[in-house]
Amino acid sequence: IAKKQIGIAKKEKAGSVAHGETGKGNDQVRFELAYYALKPDIKVISVWREWSLNSRESLVKYAKKHKIPVTVTKKKPYSIDRNLLHISYEGGVLEDPGKEPPSDMYTMTVPPEKAPSRSVYLNIGYKDGNPVSVNGKPLSPAGVLKRLNSIGGKNGIGRVDMVENRFVGIKSRAVYETPGGTILHIAHRAVESITLDREVLHLRDSLIPKYAELIYNGFWFSPERQLLQDLVDKSQKGVTGSVRLKLYKGNCMVVGRTSPKSMYSHSLATFEAEKVYDQKDAEGFIKLNALRLKLQKKRS
Repeated sequence: IAKKQIGIAKKEKAGSVAHGETGKGNDQVRFELAYYALKPDIKVISVWREWSLNSRESLVKYAKKHKIPVTVTKKKPYSIDRNLLHISYEGGVLEDPGKEPPSDMYTMTVPPEKAPSRSVYLNIGYKDGNPVSVNGKPLSPAGVLKRLNSIGGKNGIGRVDMVENRFVGIKSRAVYETPGGTILHIAHRAVESITLDREVLHLRDSLIPKYAELIYNGFWFSPERQLLQDLVDKSQKGVTGSVRLKLYKGNCMVVGRTSPKSMYSHSLATFEAEKVYDQKDAEGFIKLNALRLKLQKKRS
């Protein structure tokens, strides 16, 4: 959104851009860091930090007084953000982290206990780390998400209730619905498990928390995020294959994975008699790895 705003500002020769994010949240930081990264001389107008309306309730009253249509009500005073990947809810009863979210709040997913009593199977195809098909049908990334949001939502997949640590220093409780995102996360991990080298996978996993933190805090256009992006993109070459999933009442389970570039060797992994792997070789390997443990015990 910020990138598009700056693009329009440049086209129209505008010196300012504005956003409607609150002065307590992370979104204001994300918008403004992006603005300044893309156009350092831009003037930013943050409406919430300037006007006299200091709460969601006062904003609703203002909207009603001036006949401005809004979906927020006193009964459902949630701050709701929605895109193709998820819906997020904050505010209202959710501000008490000890209270369960109302069942009528959710819009993308059914309660797991009310999902169908029959399992649903899915096959998701991947090409170099990107999902490219659902049940054999080629789809765009947006098409994949739309399809999985529909299927996952009907099966109670993707409800997330968490307390976050905002960049501005506040803890905040938020509830998410992300059926398609949940399914893709599980499926992606599954195809990676047979196509990525062990140490590459471990290194990538060790860096992902930092990558996520940078994005969460608004540093999408930072050089360090791009550096990590290059590493992640490189790791995904060859992450190609198909993952079979079983959906049942809020659960998304991997039940199979295949790849033309799989590093999984049945002849090496089997517990049956084979000639590829000499089990006696393990003895020296274990003794070498036990050496420092023995020395540690002697010292203590």
